[in-house]
Amino acid sequence: MLRDTLQQVLIQAVEAAQADGSLPRVSIRAPEVQRPRQPDHGDYATNVAMVLASAVKRETGQRANPRQIAQAIVSHIPPNGLIGQVEVAGPGFINLRLAPEWLQRQVLAIVQAGDRFGNIDRGQGQRWQVEFVSANPTGPLHFGGARNAVLGDSLSNVLEAAGYQVQREFYVNDAGTQFQLFVETLYARYLQLLGQEAPLPEEGYQGQYMVEYARRVREQEGDRLAQLPREEALRALWPLARAIVLQDLEEELALIQVHFDNWFSEQSLYDEGLVDQVLEILRQRGDIVERDGALWFRASKYPGNEKDEVVVRSNGMPTYFASDIAYHYDKFCRRRFDVVVDVWSVDHQGHVPRMHAVMRALGLEPDRLIILLYNLVKLVRGGQEVKMSKRAGEFVTLREVVAEVGPDAVRFMLLTRSPEAGIEFDLALAVAQSNENPVFYVQYSHARICSILAKARAAGFAVDEEPGPEVQADLQRLTHPAELDLIRKMLELEEQIDLAVEKRSPHNLPHYAMELARVFNLFYRDCRVVDPAEPERSRARLLLCRAAQVALSRVLGLMGMSAPESM
Repeated sequence: MLRDTLQQVLIQAVEAAQADGSLPRVSIRAPEVQRPRQPDHGDYATNVAMVLASAVKRETGQRANPRQIAQAIVSHIPPNGLIGQVEVAGPGFINLRLAPEWLQRQVLAIVQAGDRFGNIDRGQGQRWQVEFVSANPTGPLHFGGARNAVLGDSLSNVLEAAGYQVQREFYVNDAGTQFQLFVETLYARYLQLLGQEAPLPEEGYQGQYMVEYARRVREQEGDRLAQLPREEALRALWPLARAIVLQDLEEELALIQVHFDNWFSEQSLYDEGLVDQVLEILRQRGDIVERDGALWFRASKYPGNEKDEVVVRSNGMPTYFASDIAYHYDKFCRRRFDVVVDVWSVDHQGHVPRMHAVMRALGLEPDRLIILLYNLVKLVRGGQEVKMSKRAGEFVTLREVVAEVGPDAVRFMLLTRSPEAGIEFDLALAVAQSNENPVFYVQYSHARICSILAKARAAGFAVDEEPGPEVQADLQRLTHPAELDLIRKMLELEEQIDLAVEKRSPHNLPHYAMELARVFNLFYRDCRVVDPAEPERSRARLLLCRAAQVALSRVLGLMGMSAPESM
């Protein structure tokens, strides 16, 4: 990363100043290098001189003037072609400005990097799993679950861009009471289609989609299941019901470009005996005890937990928590992921401490399990909230919203807030074709670049040629402030990727995309791109447009959105 390179330059300067006696030999941690709040303070700033002054006082007992330390550091910064201007400001800040010649050369580097532009190697190949959506397989995905899908998938994208190996997983809750209730409801609807009296189970699923699912069963099985005893029919229907609803979920999620590497069955944990095996491991360690005829996990042994948790009820039925324990044992101890990210809605926040207790009980570092909690989505139409309740059958599906506003609007709008903040999804704004709609603004900016390049192509400019090193001479013509500002903004992408990984959330990407589009449009306003009277400058600016196209396409891709060539 550029910031890391600047950090190393500053370390070299400090070491050089210490070597010739300009600075006392005291230990110093890696200096912080940040973008200043005010652009006129430079491209980057560091407080290394003030940190060093504190270290001098701590280790020698002597006072040191931070400004004098800063001057000593500045005078020892080696020539490197990267840094253009350096100044000492305020009580001892060092402001750094990137050299225009270096910025100009980055245009070629961006174009040549293509869809690898912005990639960093923070992860160094670590194996991470991101488990998300994992909605009960009891019907179509209601729109409230779309935020989980978008958050988990976009986070996976930035993790991959940061050098991690990522597996996307959907945990299929096909072993609990909700799925059993779903199967029983489906069986009743199936019998009704065959003309039989079959009341829906109490608390059954009421939606019309259950009738559609029953029609699929009838198409596949005819009346065969109606000829079987009820319990035998339910057992035979179980895999059919699972296949039908998972196919629906897979197709719906594909509408917003969400695809999973693995669909993991909760039932498989019981079929393989893993739940019993892991509970026995914990029992031998003293973390499972029997009390009141039930089995309890001794969560209260561990920080953040005030009470123990039931894993097997007194009637012998395991709880969801028993499955969760075995499932995470499988993730860490059998499949050996370095880190697991679980994306959960905020109403599951009470489960977080007990899952970290499970990690400790299994001898695993709790920090290896990241539970990303997100707040709920309020869908608004005409100023009124649209209620979503799957069991009542009155809910808006992801499919319906995508049909109304498009997949890109869904993804962009659901990424604009941090996970812990609630989101009000305005259906009218999502389809507005104006700059008030940030989705339209960003994608239109990409389409504008494509239009500029098409017009230049028609005017005889070879915009499609693969640029080589010889192009660098042309890039020296990029001296306008708007041109250099655009290059600077594009180079922020690697920091945006790093920030998204650090925060475990890509909600910064939509805002960066809007800012990148804004800076490009300012460049386009202030700089004539194709000017037959100045072909060399035009070629340089066209290459700059290609770089901006790469950068905008890249950030749109990280968000899981398309980069349209026309609108």
